[in-house]
Amino acid sequence: MSEIHTEIDQDNGHCCGSAHCHTQESSDKNVYLPAIISFLLLAIGLALDYFNLLFFKNPIRLIWFTAAYIPVGLPVLKTSWESIKHGEFFTEFFLMTIATLGAFALGEYPEGVTVMLFYSIGELFQDAAVSKARGNIKALLDVRPKEAMVLRQGNYSAVAPENVNIGETIQVRVGEKVSLDGVLLSTKASLNTAALTGESKPDTILKGKDVFAGSINLNGVIEVKVTKLFKDSSISKILDLVQNATARKAKTELFIRKFAKVYTPIVVYLAIAITVLPYFFVLDYVFGDWLYRALIFLVISCPCALVISIPLGYFGGLGAASKHGILFKGASFLEAMSNINTVVMDKTGTVTQGVFKIKTIKTVQLSEQEFMGYVMAMEAKSTHPIAKAILLYNTDTNIEATDINEIAGEGLSGIVNAKRILVGNATLMKLNAIEVSNEIESIVESVVIVAIDNMFAGYIVIADELKVDAKSTISKLKAVGISKIRMLSGDKDSITQQVASELNITEAKGGLLPEDKLNDVENLKKNKGVKVAFVGDGINDAPVLATSDVGIAMGGLGSDVAIETADVIIQNDQPSKLVTAIKISKSTKAIVWQNIALAFGVKFIVLILGACGLATMWEAVFADVGVAFLAILNAIRLQRMHWD
Repeated sequence: MSEIHTEIDQDNGHCCGSAHCHTQESSDKNVYLPAIISFLLLAIGLALDYFNLLFFKNPIRLIWFTAAYIPVGLPVLKTSWESIKHGEFFTEFFLMTIATLGAFALGEYPEGVTVMLFYSIGELFQDAAVSKARGNIKALLDVRPKEAMVLRQGNYSAVAPENVNIGETIQVRVGEKVSLDGVLLSTKASLNTAALTGESKPDTILKGKDVFAGSINLNGVIEVKVTKLFKDSSISKILDLVQNATARKAKTELFIRKFAKVYTPIVVYLAIAITVLPYFFVLDYVFGDWLYRALIFLVISCPCALVISIPLGYFGGLGAASKHGILFKGASFLEAMSNINTVVMDKTGTVTQGVFKIKTIKTVQLSEQEFMGYVMAMEAKSTHPIAKAILLYNTDTNIEATDINEIAGEGLSGIVNAKRILVGNATLMKLNAIEVSNEIESIVESVVIVAIDNMFAGYIVIADELKVDAKSTISKLKAVGISKIRMLSGDKDSITQQVASELNITEAKGGLLPEDKLNDVENLKKNKGVKVAFVGDGINDAPVLATSDVGIAMGGLGSDVAIETADVIIQNDQPSKLVTAIKISKSTKAIVWQNIALAFGVKFIVLILGACGLATMWEAVFADVGVAFLAILNAIRLQRMHWD
C-alpha cells in the first residue's frame, strides 16, 4: 500500500510533508530529535537575549541561532532547492525559505528559527494524524496471509498463496489466517472475520459454505478447498481497493490543490510589491521595514493548512469508514455520499437475508412431523432454493420417495410409503383437480401446497426474512436527511409491496428486470437536485450500480461484480452501515470546510495586518503553522467520533 503520508506529499510539489518524508513511523524517536534540538537551542538563545548578556552578540548570536535553525530548516531548504531544479518555483517551501532567510538577513534570528520550528512541530503532528487515519485502513493489510499449508502428494507443505491452484486443499490451524477463498471441507468452523467485515462476533459456518481469505480460524484444524486464485480472492481485491482509494481525490481537494498553484505565485509577487512600491509613495521609506512586512506576508500566505488538512480530512474519513466495515473506492465517493438525498435499494440480499426459510406450516389431519416427513422425502433430491429451505426442518422422520417426477414450473409428484404425493404450486393442484384452502389465495409469499392421495393435506409458507437492522435503517436514513427512499426488486410485486410496507417504504416496484431498474434510476436523476445512491447485491444490479451517483454493494465479500462495479462496499451486509457511511461522509465534509474557513479567515486578517505593519513574525507564524496545527487537530476528530 502506498504510504498515505507520501500521497499527501507528492501532488504537484505542493506538500507540507515531503520535506520531512520519513521511512520510519512517526513514533520513531529519531523523528523528534531535530525539533527537540532546535527547541532547546532556541529557548536558550531567547533566555540569553532576555538577560542581554554581553558575550551574546554577533557573530556568536548569529552562529547560535543558525545552529538552532539548521536541524529543522535544512530539510525545507533542500526540498525548496529540489523543487526549483524541477521548475517548481512557487511552492510553500520556497515561501518559507525566503521568509526565514530574509528574517536572518534583517537580524530577526529568533523569528526565523521559530517559523521553521513550528513548521517542524506541525509536521510531526501531521505524521501522527496521518498514522492514526492510516491505522484503520492498514489493519486490512495485516490480514494479508503470508503462506498456505497445501495438501500435495499426501502431505501438507507451506506454499506462497500466489502459487496455490484452484481445486487444491489447504489446511488452517487454530489462530491462523485463511490464505485463499474456498469452501469448507470440514464439518464446521468458527471464524473471526472482523478485519474483513468490521463484525466482531465470530462467524460459525458449516461444511460446504464459503470461506474467505483473511478470516482467522478460532477453533480446531479445518480444511478448505480453494475456489479462487489468490489474485482473484476477496482479500486481494479489497486490499487493491484500499491501496488505490487515495488516487481518486474529492473535488474539494482537487480544487484546493489547483488553487494553491495559482495562489502561491500571486502572493510572491504581492510580497515583492509590498517591498518595492512604497518607495514611490512613502516619504520616510525604509527598505528594511518594508522587506520585513513582505517577509511576514510570505510566511502568512503559506497554504500549508489547506494542503495538509484537506487530504488529511478525507484520509480520516476513509479510515473511519474502513474501521466500520465500509470501503469507499476513493475520496471522491466519500464526498459524493455526503450529497445523497435519494436512496434506491434492491430487496433480496439488501434488506432481506436472501435465504428462504419456513414461515408457516399448516396441515390437515396429519401431525406436523408426519406431514413434513412426506414433504422432505419429496424434496430430498431437489436443488431448488425452496427445497433447501424445507430440508432445514428438524424432524426424526427418515423415509424415501420413489418415482419422483419433476414438473417444470409446477412442482413434484412421487410415491412415499405407497401414497401418491404432490408437492408444488396452485397450478399443479388445479391440473390434478385438487381443491385447496381458500386462505392460500391471500398469501403473498411463496406457498408449497401438498396433496396426499389426491386430497389436500396442507401447505408451507416460505419467505425471505428481513435483516435484523433493516427496519431501523429506514427510519435512520430519514433522520440523516434522505428525502426519498425507493425499493426496486425483481421479485413478485406483491412480495415487494409487503416488504416495503413492513419497512415503511412508500415507493416500491416489483417484477423488474435489470434494465427496468436502470431506467427508473435514470429517470430519477433527471430531476434537478436529485442525487441517487443505489444499494444492491452487485450482480444483477451491476448496470444500475454503475449509473447511480453512488453505487453501494452489499455483500462485497461474496461478489466480484460488487467489488468491480460499486463505488462503496458494505462488507458485512448490514443495511445500517449505509447510515454510518452517510454520517461519516457528512462529518468529513463538514470538517474539511471548517478547515478551509479557518485557514482563509485567519490568513486574510493577518495578511492585512502584516501588509499594514501591524503584525510581527510571531503573528505570521500562528497564521501559518498555528492554523495548520489547529486544522490537523480538527481533522483528527474524525478518528474519535462514533456513528453507530
